[in-house]
Amino acid sequence: MKIDVFNEIQDPRPWSDGHQAARIDEALEQAKLADSLGYGCWWQVEHHGAEEFSLSSAPELMLAAISQQTSRIRLGHAAVLAPARFNHPIRVAERAAMLDVLSGGRLELGLTRSTAPEWRLFGIDPADVRRQTQQAFEMVPKMWTSERFSYRSEDFEIHDVPIVPKPLQSPHPPLWQAAASPASFEEAGRRGVGVLGTTIWESVERVRRMVALYRAAAESCTEPVGEYVNNQIAFFTFVHCAETDEQAIRNGAVAAAAWYTVQALTFFEAAAAFVETVEHQKRLMEDPSGGGLTGDFLRAEAAAFTGPNPAQLVIGRVLQGEAVPDEEIFEALNAQDSLIVGSPETCRKKLRTYADLGIDRLMAFHQVGNLSHDSVMTSLRLLGDLIPEFDR
Repeated sequence: MKIDVFNEIQDPRPWSDGHQAARIDEALEQAKLADSLGYGCWWQVEHHGAEEFSLSSAPELMLAAISQQTSRIRLGHAAVLAPARFNHPIRVAERAAMLDVLSGGRLELGLTRSTAPEWRLFGIDPADVRRQTQQAFEMVPKMWTSERFSYRSEDFEIHDVPIVPKPLQSPHPPLWQAAASPASFEEAGRRGVGVLGTTIWESVERVRRMVALYRAAAESCTEPVGEYVNNQIAFFTFVHCAETDEQAIRNGAVAAAAWYTVQALTFFEAAAAFVETVEHQKRLMEDPSGGGLTGDFLRAEAAAFTGPNPAQLVIGRVLQGEAVPDEEIFEALNAQDSLIVGSPETCRKKLRTYADLGIDRLMAFHQVGNLSHDSVMTSLRLLGDLIPEFDR
């Protein structure tokens, strides 16, 4: 299992003069350190209108800057918001290819649908997002591998256009899809792209089942959207490594985990999204012909369901507006192995749990909430010491 870095450039209050520039500068310093320590890939998100939650509204520029200050670490866009009013597929292909050239062939490109708050911000009809995301997956690799490109659909009319530059990697950079539900894990596998597991609240057992779901779909893929099947699984989770477990807590890991939980639920409007997901999963279970592997997955889960776990219970309380203490949120999430916090030995044990699940890349989310830049740099160094044990 490779150990990567996941970054959102979080900027929590209270703010001081120059706070945004300072956060961006710190991210660049963290990326340079990660490069020197042997981390596999730096994954940069794309969010808009996120305020404290993320300054990463132009990740292609951030990754371009990182490309010029590093030499080895791969550069992951996790992920481009694919509906066309966010990013036209031609611009996605052009920018990504340019970044691949500038970085000497180090790009990893993810695509995703995004969520309701950002659709509203850009005036996107939710009915269009699945179709346009599929079209982006079809179009981008063909733009990279064709001298001239044509495509016709209800959304696009492109005739015999040269899309330049071409990426340095041959036949093209690896493709990925951000995914947070069983249906999207299966979807990524059927497309033949890697899956970026973007949920931080799953139990290890459910992650194990989602890994199996994705692998089954990817192994049956005979017509990938790209030139090859990128059968890889990456999962992101909150990581804070300190000299001791006690120091990790003193550094503010509890408050950071709680802050992130509340901010994510707020920004992504998780209550509404949760209801939508449940209804979609019910439809899959009720219609076996349309459910595919996901339908089987959900029916098996329903049969084995014994009740919500502590993490789900505490998240539900937050969703209902209860002021749950930071420590209680942290303990509930930490009990699920969904947080990697503590001494190098504690982190080693939790990393091993993920490696044993068959995950290819663990995207370590170091810069969270109000954790200081110095403590994040220390966390990167201490976790970096463990990389040789896992990346063999």
